[in-house]
Amino acid sequence: MPTKKKPQATPSPERRGELLATAAEVFAAQGYNATTVRRIADAAGMLAGSLYYHFDSKESMVDEILSTFLNELWEGYDAVLDAGLGPRETIEALVTESFREIDRHRAAVAIYQKESQHLAAQPRFQYLVDSQQKFEKAWLGTLERGVADRVFRADLDIRLTYRFVRDTVWVAASWYRPGGQHSPEEIARQYLSMVLDGIALRG
Repeated sequence: MPTKKKPQATPSPERRGELLATAAEVFAAQGYNATTVRRIADAAGMLAGSLYYHFDSKESMVDEILSTFLNELWEGYDAVLDAGLGPRETIEALVTESFREIDRHRAAVAIYQKESQHLAAQPRFQYLVDSQQKFEKAWLGTLERGVADRVFRADLDIRLTYRFVRDTVWVAASWYRPGGQHSPEEIARQYLSMVLDGIALRG
């Protein structure tokens, strides 16, 4: 009489999260194209075949990493944009939320910066294009509102300002380390002080 195979236990959400965190670090360090499932499995201390028990491909892993990050980012951004704040307060809140997301998802941010343009060419990652367009609309709209309300200078090049603010915030993912000397809120405060008030003393 043949013996019955024991059903495999469903992987726990905690283990899945641990594997995704490991994969995110490998993708961020090695790049998506250069990363193999075997390399991720090695970093996780398991066989490649065992990793396939949790995920069907490296594409699925990077998809879940990026979608989780962006879903959380937009939960925070939408709360800010729906709060009815003034233009300056909106910029302050968006910047602070951005640094908090870098703190929570540093590797995912690095992957997004390096890989989103390449991945967005695939239908599965159309949400990257949609998110970028929504992101741009939110920031440009807030800056334009600030100029119209005379909160920001009338001579600002809105698109150039947006690119400067965007790039100088998100590049922090390349050097920020969670648990370091400064909290994300403190980094945001210092950043906003420099961007909104400048670094030179007023005579």
